[in-house]
Amino acid sequence: MLAADDPRTAQREDALNTHDFTGLIIENLRAAGVQNTIKNERLKFSHLETFPGTWLHAAGEYAEKDGSVRRVAVSIGPELGTVGPEQVKEAVQGVGFDLLIVCGFAFDPHVSEEAKRFGKLIVLPTRMNPDLAMGDELLKRTGAGNLFMVFGEPDVDIKRSNDLSRYTVTIKGLDVYDPTTGEIRSNKTDDIACWFIDTNYNGELFIVRHAYFTGADEPYEKLKRALRAEIDEAAWSALYQTTSYPFEKPKSGRIAVKVINHYGDEVLKVFEV
Repeated sequence: MLAADDPRTAQREDALNTHDFTGLIIENLRAAGVQNTIKNERLKFSHLETFPGTWLHAAGEYAEKDGSVRRVAVSIGPELGTVGPEQVKEAVQGVGFDLLIVCGFAFDPHVSEEAKRFGKLIVLPTRMNPDLAMGDELLKRTGAGNLFMVFGEPDVDIKRSNDLSRYTVTIKGLDVYDPTTGEIRSNKTDDIACWFIDTNYNGELFIVRHAYFTGADEPYEKLKRALRAEIDEAAWSALYQTTSYPFEKPKSGRIAVKVINHYGDEVLKVFEV
């Protein structure tokens, strides 16, 4: 018989907790589906069952608006921790599905870049509501709304100056995936809390060289209330914009744009310039 403080006991309990967590996520995913930030654009599963894999945890089907039936797989991130690009790489090995949903409470910003590497397979990083970590009782009180949300990629326009020596970046919104049709379209900047540019991205480390804020509903007034202080409105206006200040051509030949939404989710997109 194993003692309570035996490492093997802890290992067995960790495995049991992981199993319970995975089962909880699949159960709620089956009931709630996956949605974006647009009302009535929710992916609903016709069925979703446990999948006996290391990196894939569930598989099933769903129908798009035109009646087309699609096969879907689900990979669930850690109960405590961040989903990294390595999980996406492992989860797509041998996948014969139309859609891979990668669920996590938090994502490494490079996940979005990794998710685009797999041809026709659509990989959807899907944010799980923190309430899911609190167990069944809290979920019964909060309901099934907004439990699994898709966070889109930044829709960016890069312009070069007439003398070809400088660039500006304009953030136009987020590319939103409509799970009911499979289409990707651009949305407004209202869902963006802030965005940053690394104007000389080296492919490994993101350095914030430009920082800007956006979003709807008078964020300047909200910021004043939150800080309980007066803010230089002219200075704030210089940062509250969707077009960057000009910057020199990067020596690395690449820039990276990072966007953070109002839930704290991050997404990174890299551009050759």
